[in-house]
Amino acid sequence: MALVDFRKILLNTPDNAKWENIGIKPRSGVAVPLFTVYSKNSIGIGDFSSLKLLIDWAGLTGNSIIQLLPMNETGATFCPYDALSSFALEPAYLSIEDIPGADAKPIADKIKQARKLFPANKPHVDYNIKKAKLAILADIFQQGFGEEGNDFNNFRRINGYWLEDFCLFKALKEHNQYKPWYEWADVFKNRREPELEDFSRKHEKEILFQAWVQWQIFKQFKKIKEYAQKRGVFLKGDLPILVSRDSADVWSHPEFFNLGFAAGAPPDMYCAKGQRWGMPTYNWQQKAADEYRYLKERLAFAQNFYDFLRIDHVVGLFRIWSIPYGEPNENQGLNGFFDPPDESRWREHGRNILKVILSSTKMLLCAEDLGVIPPVCTDTLREMGIPGNDVQRWVKDWVKRHDFLPPEEYRLLSVAMLSTHDTTNWCAWWEYEAGTVDEALFIRKCSGRIDYAGVKDRLFDAVKCCHGRLRWLETIDSVDKLVMILGKRREEVADLVDLYQNSFGEKEKLWKLMGLKGTVREKADPQILEAALKLTYDSSAIFCIQLMTDLLGLDAEILKGDPYQYRLNTPGTVSDKNWSLVYPVSLEALLKNKALSRKIKKLITDSGRE
Repeated sequence: MALVDFRKILLNTPDNAKWENIGIKPRSGVAVPLFTVYSKNSIGIGDFSSLKLLIDWAGLTGNSIIQLLPMNETGATFCPYDALSSFALEPAYLSIEDIPGADAKPIADKIKQARKLFPANKPHVDYNIKKAKLAILADIFQQGFGEEGNDFNNFRRINGYWLEDFCLFKALKEHNQYKPWYEWADVFKNRREPELEDFSRKHEKEILFQAWVQWQIFKQFKKIKEYAQKRGVFLKGDLPILVSRDSADVWSHPEFFNLGFAAGAPPDMYCAKGQRWGMPTYNWQQKAADEYRYLKERLAFAQNFYDFLRIDHVVGLFRIWSIPYGEPNENQGLNGFFDPPDESRWREHGRNILKVILSSTKMLLCAEDLGVIPPVCTDTLREMGIPGNDVQRWVKDWVKRHDFLPPEEYRLLSVAMLSTHDTTNWCAWWEYEAGTVDEALFIRKCSGRIDYAGVKDRLFDAVKCCHGRLRWLETIDSVDKLVMILGKRREEVADLVDLYQNSFGEKEKLWKLMGLKGTVREKADPQILEAALKLTYDSSAIFCIQLMTDLLGLDAEILKGDPYQYRLNTPGTVSDKNWSLVYPVSLEALLKNKALSRKIKKLITDSGRE
């Protein structure tokens, strides 16, 4: 796509000034959860000092964007999309040794001990490192190293909208043995002022400590942004659409939330029962009555750190899947409804909120628009100049050709990629999911009309079925054969025919599009992965941001063994394997891996990106 065409499109959108500011050109980037990387200085988890090396690596590989997952402080499951606050940042990411006072003898000894107890190069993060870091931070603070001058006071004043409530929330949470706020005594749960004032007086030091921790994170993160700017690298943040039910936000502003409901997603071909995330949905009427101050303050704080901002689950601004809170958890998202329920309101609802976001920040907006998306959402994003997401495995003609789209048919206003943090990485998708359907979904669709047990072995290859996915037998090479085995008229099983048409032979179709020769190989390797990456880099999309896992897969010596083990998150599950993966290579080693850097840079420069 010629540069002049991008300019013609983007300069005629409401976001034109932001596009001019970042430079209208095809760009490439890398999506990296900070917990997945580490350096020789990391203690237990990647930290802000690791980000410096990551920025250096981005420059070396020709990437001009680093996309992070939400950096907000997480709760018990350490899920970055289920945070304790929409504002406060995660203390585990602090580089302890860079804090004034960390070199004092007793504190330095504790840091040395933490480094031994929590090596950063384990396959998964041990999140007990957070407690260990907070204990060291408390020592630094209590021994008088906490700088409590004008800069600290200014930070507290500027961020007073959220910081005071958050620090009180954290102190109360510790006082209540870390129970969720809705299990506290009524006087605290319901925010009775006399009791809160009394608690604040008695716990002034603990509350001040929480503010000091946030100030230390703020300072380190700001320095990282400055470092990136000097090296021509943009930082892209992530704005989660929701926040944890057990969060400072919900506790301090319950009027902004529908506490009788849990957000989620309706059933689709990848999640048979849909998804139940658990976070409450928003009461947008109350937010509007407050002139959207809560949203504006979130954006103002994020702007300290980011040049770009990804709006998570943007379709939720138009309508969100709302599940009664009392619905049994095992039903996931089956029994929900869209809010607002009136489809005629969706366009205006989403457009109004996006207008507020556009006018309240200097950050360039991108949007995660994956899943079942109504046209009112995609049309509005296009009109406003906000790129959506084009994930290769889903960029298809689902209705007529039932095939992958060639690079030139990707949306111009999009971020192209192979994988996301919620999917398998590309190599795992190729080996276990390409050419398959979700077994739970297939069973549910058969219920009451087809004997699943009776047709399973006649339709699917038992040897190649894995991880809850059903691989079609090669002999089921026509709709007629499928319908015959199902024993129904085609119109009676139109939904199963649709599943078949959009999944059968996926490997063969993509192999052909990638221009690879010979027999389709069942297992992924760097050559196949490189061909898949090239399709997205060569696409019409203005941005191409690849998950770090997919770039590391270009070196067979880094990600060894079963690619499924390198999954970041499995939606709808709670597991210590979610949000904890650590790549088996240090950032220092990556910087020395010239062959990998050259391979990535060639893919980027050959595509005309930077």
